[in-house]
Amino acid sequence: MAEKAIHAEGVAEKDRMDEDRLDAWMREHVEGFAGLAAYSKFAHGQSNPTYRIEDEAGRLYVLRRKPFGKLLPSAHQVEREFRAIDALYPVGFPVARPYALCEDDSVVGAAFYVMGLVDGRVLWDGMLPDLEPADRTSTYRAMIGTLARLHNLDYKEIGLEGHGKPGNYFERQVHTWTKLYRMAETETIPEVEKLIEWLPRTVPEQTRTSVIHGDYRLDNMIFAPDRPEVVAVLDWELSTIGDPLADFAYLAQNWVMHGEGGSALGDRDLAGTGIPTLEEAVAYYCELTERDSLPELDWYFSYNLFRLVGILQGIKKRWLDGTASSTEAEERSKRVPELAQAAWEFARKAGATA
Repeated sequence: MAEKAIHAEGVAEKDRMDEDRLDAWMREHVEGFAGLAAYSKFAHGQSNPTYRIEDEAGRLYVLRRKPFGKLLPSAHQVEREFRAIDALYPVGFPVARPYALCEDDSVVGAAFYVMGLVDGRVLWDGMLPDLEPADRTSTYRAMIGTLARLHNLDYKEIGLEGHGKPGNYFERQVHTWTKLYRMAETETIPEVEKLIEWLPRTVPEQTRTSVIHGDYRLDNMIFAPDRPEVVAVLDWELSTIGDPLADFAYLAQNWVMHGEGGSALGDRDLAGTGIPTLEEAVAYYCELTERDSLPELDWYFSYNLFRLVGILQGIKKRWLDGTASSTEAEERSKRVPELAQAAWEFARKAGATA
């Protein structure tokens, strides 16, 4: 390796990996790997740094690693990601081909895994402005259909029985996010106090258990270059065994969220766009998962926003402590009160009283 140059175009020194060790490891563990020729880091911010790898034969791979340095025990779980796609790929679910997992930090400085590079489109705007109405309909149906396909899998049969705890998913989540919020709390927000009291008392009954993705959204999937088909679902770090309505309600939240760009549809007039209404999305998911109906989604929307409040409160605490000093961190932390109010409004629609 020392006698030939490895191209690492645009990779900052802090993101460079030990190229000799990486080359040797991939030759040993990645089928067909012909030697490291080049690598680059994807620009979009992932919690796990992600690289495009090219070998001497021109074959392309993706490497996802944990950040370098000291980490929280439960964060940046590339092992969880790999085990999910390693179970899903053999049964034909659309994920990138998993090649190998390395849990030895001495190879590149952190645990990582290697998967195939999937060719296709990542869509960012929920209005799908570049598509015709018929293709918008098909794209949304593909997104919902792929989720239903995941939820219809028998997690025991595909070897993911140990991927999470099967019961009381939302009960555990409410407890977890309440605890995290309290750890990051900087002021008393009345709506959050009411949610902390109301949510655990009113957790809906869990009637089904499945693999859940945990962050199922438009920009976490790759669509085929020439047709409305999901060819890979990405970012399985938050995947677990739980209530499939966690995934569906998270996706359905787009229809009631407000904001320009992104996946939010709450401000948009969908008439004539080809994008299904929320009622149509629910009906299609129910058809594919053989449900008669779904419970009212307002409780789930309230929980989703409560969870987001917890996430942003954590960012706010780090910003105030000086460990997240970016302008973006400051702006995101300002949304905590308005999101808490929105969460309580959904709670009221679900039957909560002041």
